[in-house]
Amino acid sequence: MNTSLYPDIRPANPNFASGPCSKRPGWTPAALENAFVGRSHRSKPGKERIQEVISRAREILGVPDDYRMGIVPASDTGAVEMALWSLLGARGVDMLAWESFGAGWVTDVIKQLKPADVRVLEGDYGHLPDLGEVDFSRDVVFTWNGTTSGVRVPDGEWIPAQHDGLVIVDATSAAFAMELPWEKLDVVTYSWQKVLGGEGQHGILILSPAAVERLETFTPENRPIPKIFRMTKAGKLIEGIFQGSTINTPSMLAVEDALDGLKWAQSVGGLAGLIKRSEANLAAIAAWVEKTPWVDFLAVEPATRSNTSVCLTVVDPSLDADGQAAAAKGIAAILAEEGVAYDIGAYRDAPPGLRVWTGGTVETSDVEALLPWLDWAFAQAKQKV
Repeated sequence: MNTSLYPDIRPANPNFASGPCSKRPGWTPAALENAFVGRSHRSKPGKERIQEVISRAREILGVPDDYRMGIVPASDTGAVEMALWSLLGARGVDMLAWESFGAGWVTDVIKQLKPADVRVLEGDYGHLPDLGEVDFSRDVVFTWNGTTSGVRVPDGEWIPAQHDGLVIVDATSAAFAMELPWEKLDVVTYSWQKVLGGEGQHGILILSPAAVERLETFTPENRPIPKIFRMTKAGKLIEGIFQGSTINTPSMLAVEDALDGLKWAQSVGGLAGLIKRSEANLAAIAAWVEKTPWVDFLAVEPATRSNTSVCLTVVDPSLDADGQAAAAKGIAAILAEEGVAYDIGAYRDAPPGLRVWTGGTVETSDVEALLPWLDWAFAQAKQKV
């Protein structure tokens, strides 16, 4: 290859993976030097450190005071599964899916939990299902932001303020990057390794008073609840889970890292600042897509385009579908080899393409530096198709 044709500027940070995501700007392992290691997480100072993570996250996100918020095992997946296993079955449930993770929750509910009344509303990759068809007299389960499709719900206007069922939301790539209408949501989950670039392993589970009432008044029939999912004892919520006493042993290194990310988030303006940074990243890509004929967003409607997990597809008309898929795969491989961008290939279950993480920990200058490299890599990849 003729290196003289390389773009002039490389991203200072080549990490554009959609999970675990880029650490906050300036992060080094020194951020963990005060981690509460070698001590019990159940000691008074250990609980205080864990509770500080919960308190700072609550403040940044604007979670209401009467909502419970706790650290749970197994990342966002664990938090969602805890909610589904413990809460579903009291009434019918509408399951929404338009990408692989939402489809995974559908599979778990239908094949594992098997409640009597399940309705599935699906949208193809790039599209939402018809939100007007959702019945909020039933429980409703959906992902706020489809990480593997780059399609998000546009807002919370379609969710009524008063609803008989519970609204259960997987918000792992939306929390800290999008406004969430807390008064309309009953269960919200997210993980540390997404928008704030924390380490994996732990999830956050947030419960409204209505969700707590369901837990204390409803016991699923013929469904044993494993200890790791159990949130009640003798018909009452185990409050300690939401006061720093985790169900199992957390990594205090991961706790310290989460705390570092939250402090950084507050330093850049909290939720408003994080959203501004993420939307600036999306805007940079959108301006490039507008003038670039070989690429387009996978998300068809602009209002539904994710500002964290931007999914792109190769649309060069001179290539057939197989050629477009090969070109996308080639771009990801070339830029990884060059050390310009890592882990930007589409998710394995998604249509062929590219996926660029643009959450608030990513600098817009790095996104802007990446774009000429995408053009360069496409030219290289196309020659090999």
